[in-house]
Amino acid sequence: MKTTGDLQLLRRINRSVLLRLMLVSPGLSRARLASMSGLTKSTVSGLVRELIDEHWLVESDSTVAAQGMGRPSTPLHVESSTRVLIGIEIAVECLRLVCVTIQGKIISQTEAPLTNRQPQRVCTQVAKMVQKLFKQLQSDGLLLCGVGICLPGAINDESGIVRLAPNLEWRNVAFLPMIAEAFCAAGLPATQIHLQNDADAAALSEYEFGTFDGEDPLIFINCDVGVGAGIVLNDRLFTGSVGTAGEIGHTILQINGPLCSCGRNGCAETFIGSRFLRKKADVQAAGQYLGVLIQNLDAMFNPRVLVLGGRSCVNNPSLVETARHTLLTYAQGAGLPAPQVRPARYGLQAAAVGAAALVLHRFLRPMLLGASIESTTGKPTAQVAKPSTPPVRQPRPAPESPHVLRH
Repeated sequence: MKTTGDLQLLRRINRSVLLRLMLVSPGLSRARLASMSGLTKSTVSGLVRELIDEHWLVESDSTVAAQGMGRPSTPLHVESSTRVLIGIEIAVECLRLVCVTIQGKIISQTEAPLTNRQPQRVCTQVAKMVQKLFKQLQSDGLLLCGVGICLPGAINDESGIVRLAPNLEWRNVAFLPMIAEAFCAAGLPATQIHLQNDADAAALSEYEFGTFDGEDPLIFINCDVGVGAGIVLNDRLFTGSVGTAGEIGHTILQINGPLCSCGRNGCAETFIGSRFLRKKADVQAAGQYLGVLIQNLDAMFNPRVLVLGGRSCVNNPSLVETARHTLLTYAQGAGLPAPQVRPARYGLQAAAVGAAALVLHRFLRPMLLGASIESTTGKPTAQVAKPSTPPVRQPRPAPESPHVLRH
């Protein structure tokens, strides 16, 4: 006999299946949704009505003639003008906050210097920025789905503890309860808060809001003050056993090389991090080191696409070209095809947009493991995933220029 909790979870899973189908194949009818999802027509009809009432879906004004003798059908579309996601990047030198639609269009963005790196002070500054944005959302009649936060460090996916963020000088910080308390203190309403590493989040900005098909595996390399990689594998983030997968900035590229912030010598961060480039500006050499780094990732993961982002790549476009050429040289030497390499679609906003995409990523996969917390309770809630086969992804339009807010 199923419990109420089982039935509620089943409903959430079925809703997520329909939403994922609608996101990748706009214009489906209820009958087509039933056929593609394997759910009964009555189940689909009831769930679609819920999703329309909750402003996830909207019916088209016109009907489409059915094949054969069937009745005309009404196409459905994702409601892209009401529900929004908030994404926040806690970078080493600044905070970036974006508000995006559930299809990845940036509605607003703001950036402010990080006034203090002490975790509690960071949480207070973040809460004040979200408070200001939320008032604007209320005024515009928009509905907030949740808040995603990312930062440059190793994060435990089960507990939400920041194990190590060397450039922020954080170690074993219980960040989720702290930020939830800050949201409560700022008078923000109940909302789900999700936490992830910045490179992992940036990978989701490409995967969830991308315009290309079949980009799995996908690796996003974030070259800022720190250097990290976000890996999408089998329709979900690959974060490792304790959340430290992708910390490529602390792989060694040179024995007895320059001292890194982590205490080791010769880490990748010391050759391609933004601090290094500001000091020495040897972009040609940095591009070659980056090319070596992505060649190693190609050998390990064999991705379909490698995306290069972060301040180092955005401010130095030739870095990407040199890295791509270096990778191609290695691939030709081995007689193997090189993966596609391209710059980040959202530029410097990739991690913040990815944090917003994290909210959608978790919502569409109700059983997915990940650290999240309800801002009014202070009690983390984890959800455990069962792998699922993603629907075929269709191209989406490139993002439009957003309205920019400045502090």
